Amino acid sequence: MPHTETTVSRRRVLLGTAALALLGAAASACGSAPQRDPALDVLTAELDRARRDSQLATSAATGVPPQLAPALASVAALRDAHARALSEELTRMGNPPPAVPSSTTETSATATPAATPAPPTPQEVVAALEQAADSADRAAAGQSGYRAGLLASVAAACTAAHTVTLAGQAP
Repeated sequence: MPHTETTVSRRRVLLGTAALALLGAAASACGSAPQRDPALDVLTAELDRARRDSQLATSAATGVPPQLAPALASVAALRDAHARALSEELTRMGNPPPAVPSSTTETSATATPAATPAPPTPQEVVAALEQAADSADRAAAGQSGYRAGLLASVAAACTAAHTVTLAGQAP
């Protein structure tokens, strides 16, 4: 019986190793999810808070004495500006925020006019601004560069709004 010896050349070993390496890299790339930037969650939370605070201050301006309404309108405009700045940063990061949900107060007001809640008080606006300042301050500490500056300026503006613009309205 003839003896057949199979020899493996170095070239075949190197080609086989390279093919296995490519196959392994391709398989691991298919299974991994893209990393989500944690700053997106922080900025989105601050955006939601700014939108809520703007609506809160606008609603509160309807049920206060005329001398306090301009201060609440100023706070509403300030928080709206914060929402726009945060929205622009999220868009720049490649994750545009959802549009502001349409208001359903018109349809609910016509359906049940007796169920209209009382407008929020200036004290509620002050409490919301205090929470927003604390939240933005903590968020700024975890960021760097422009995002840290943006969040720090939001925190400073909220602090100024509740200590200066709405001075004497704290609970």
